[in-house]
Amino acid sequence: MRDALASLAHDVQVECGGRATPAEKIHLTLFFVGQAERDRIAELERIGAAVRAAPFELVFDRVGYFRHNRIAWAGAACPPSLGALAAQLRERLSSERDNAEDRPYVPHVTLVRDALRKPASRSVLAVSWRAHDFVLVESVMSDRSRYEIIAGWNLRD
Repeated sequence: MRDALASLAHDVQVECGGRATPAEKIHLTLFFVGQAERDRIAELERIGAAVRAAPFELVFDRVGYFRHNRIAWAGAACPPSLGALAAQLRERLSSERDNAEDRPYVPHVTLVRDALRKPASRSVLAVSWRAHDFVLVESVMSDRSRYEIIAGWNLRD
C-alpha cells in the first residue's frame, strides 16, 4: 500500500512539481496535536487507550489539491468506523489545539508538498489500506525529519 501511494506521489510530483512524500512517511493523520510538552505524553497515551473503534478499510481512489498550502493528496471515502475514531479523538483532544476544526473528517494522504499546480483530474488505480491499529507519532527534526511511534493501540469493536 505504501509503495503504491509513494509511486502515485512520484507521478503527481512529476506533473505538479514540489516534493513527493517518500514511502516511509506515508500516513493518515487522525488528529494533529501539534507541539506537546513531554509531561503531556502520558495523558495522550491514556486518551488513545480509551478510544474504541472497529478496524476499517480505506480505498484511496482520487487525487485532490489544497491550494492554500499547496498540497496534492490522495483521498478516500470515510468508513463509519474511521469517522467514529476521528470524532472521538477530536472530542478528547480538542483542548490540545486552539484551532481544532469543527468539520467532518476527510481522510487523505499527502502525496506532494509545495506543489506548483493542481494535479489534472484523472482516474486513479484504487489503493486499499486495511487499518487494524492507530498510533501516536512524534515528528523528530534533525538534519532530516523522521516519524517515531510513541504508542499504539489495536482497533476493536
